Amino acid sequence: MDENEAAARQATVMSDSSGAKRPVEDQTDEATGDVSSSAGSVCKPSDDGEPRWSRLKLFDKVMQKSLEKFIDHASFKRFANTFHPLYKKNPQRMESIHKQFIEELRRTIQEDISRLIEEGRLESKLNELDKLESAAKNNPDPAWRPSGIPEQDICSFLKPYYQKQEAYMRLELKKIQAENAALAQKVQEGRENIAQMEQRISEAVTDWKASVTEFESLATSFCPADVFDV
Repeated sequence: MDENEAAARQATVMSDSSGAKRPVEDQTDEATGDVSSSAGSVCKPSDDGEPRWSRLKLFDKVMQKSLEKFIDHASFKRFANTFHPLYKKNPQRMESIHKQFIEELRRTIQEDISRLIEEGRLESKLNELDKLESAAKNNPDPAWRPSGIPEQDICSFLKPYYQKQEAYMRLELKKIQAENAALAQKVQEGRENIAQMEQRISEAVTDWKASVTEFESLATSFCPADVFDV
């Protein structure tokens, strides 16, 4: 009985190992076929100019398919082979544990994917890429491509930005120069007003002194000093 049990166990392990290798190859072929077929369907835009897919939906589809493939690798057969002594004692309990493990694993991975989308703001960025692609189809100008020389690529990228900044600074400089000219004009007008006021005050003082002098001379003519001599 022991020899039969050992032979049966060895046959089970061999079948499991051969079965474990086969799905990997099949999944590789399937993955290759999926990628090629999806690439063929994705790279063909519709005739009306609108894409038949969105990057967000494609990203979600790829994540879900990758998750399913990852879950498939954690099959109950591999789980039982890993914990064979425990499985031998209580297969039903191990099946329940494996089910809970798969549910928890799926939930955790889904939360990580959702957190990745939220923290990276992938939804808005992927939608923006879709809009840019749609807008680029109506643009007759050739799209930018890297030249292979990082210095030139960086310059070509930064030059328009610096040109915008230069134009903005020139505009601000003109505004400031216009404001300074207006302030200088007001200061000049104020100085001219002060000079005119000083001139009027000086003329008024001169007229007042002339009036005082004329009054004194008139008073002296009406009342000569020799009249009061004793």
